[in-house]
Amino acid sequence: MIPITTVRFGAEEERRVVEVIRSGSIAQGPVVAELEDRFARMHDARHAIAVNNGTTALIAALQVLDLRPGDEVITSPFTFVATINAILQTGATVRFADIHDTDFGLDATSVAGLISDRTRVIMPVHLYGQMVDMAPLAELATANDLVIVEDSAQSHGARYRGRAAGSFGLGTFSFYATKNITTAEGGMITTDDDALADRLRVLRNQGMRARYEYVTVGNNFRLTDLHAALAIPQLDRYDETVRLRRANAAALTAGLADVPGIRTPATFADRDHVWHQYTVRVTDESATTRDDFPAALAERGVGSGIYYPKLILDYDAYRGRPDVAEDSTPTAATVAAQALSLPVHTELSPEDLDTIIDAVRDVAAGR
Repeated sequence: MIPITTVRFGAEEERRVVEVIRSGSIAQGPVVAELEDRFARMHDARHAIAVNNGTTALIAALQVLDLRPGDEVITSPFTFVATINAILQTGATVRFADIHDTDFGLDATSVAGLISDRTRVIMPVHLYGQMVDMAPLAELATANDLVIVEDSAQSHGARYRGRAAGSFGLGTFSFYATKNITTAEGGMITTDDDALADRLRVLRNQGMRARYEYVTVGNNFRLTDLHAALAIPQLDRYDETVRLRRANAAALTAGLADVPGIRTPATFADRDHVWHQYTVRVTDESATTRDDFPAALAERGVGSGIYYPKLILDYDAYRGRPDVAEDSTPTAATVAAQALSLPVHTELSPEDLDTIIDAVRDVAAGR
């Protein structure tokens, strides 16, 4: 089976982890600080604050904005549930704008229609390794005195018109096991705001500015040096990681571009895609439905994934809540019914790519 993703660590990760173990200091320390410094420079940010997972990054970024019940955050309904859970943990209300059917990112026209005197935050989600069309969202934020919090969990190092993911306001990233850069569990927040960076560092450390100097109610959101040690070697080779992913994505697009029922991913001249996932859309022209596609591919030795099979409001846990608005998002509904991700990771051989292409062509044709 060709897996949808792989996790591989090398000798340098082993060396860095063993070095931390032998140091006798394994909690947050100098290795976390090194990771923060390098990640900040990678994303053109003054500050990067490491935390223990990507969901925590979202929660902390929203908490330091002092949201109150009744405040509204506009985001995408086509996302991993952590985006929504983080908003709800602040006491704010979720509003759903529709998305584009090309980059799967927030549609600024739809966002504009939701802005009111209760709106505080616009939260775009950069899905699959490609940034949202940020210019119109940034204009809306400036015109309405709103904060942008970017859910960049899948888009380490992605760029839009030369600007890095996470550089339009507060940026949040995940280092979960399947991400392009992984610490097994971990996350990062980027910002150019000195005051917010200071508050984030205090918040993640139980509200302490110094040991037993409590200045606010906080949490234990810290990352460990053991986790950070895994990430630093991946930063060293990240350019090569992205190069391989881009080459694999190009091969898949070349092999699938003419397949009836398969719409290959859109790319844009003003954006640098880092290909966390290679996500096609299975349309009505396909002989096999999207929901039946994964099993048919598996029979041919190809793994795949559906990210994400439903919109947030399609789940009973979120429907009918007073803090989750039931906004209409028809484009997002169509995309959710069609999205299918194929392997694009760095461990694919040319033969693997041929196998994936042949399998998708056969399944789409009903062979």
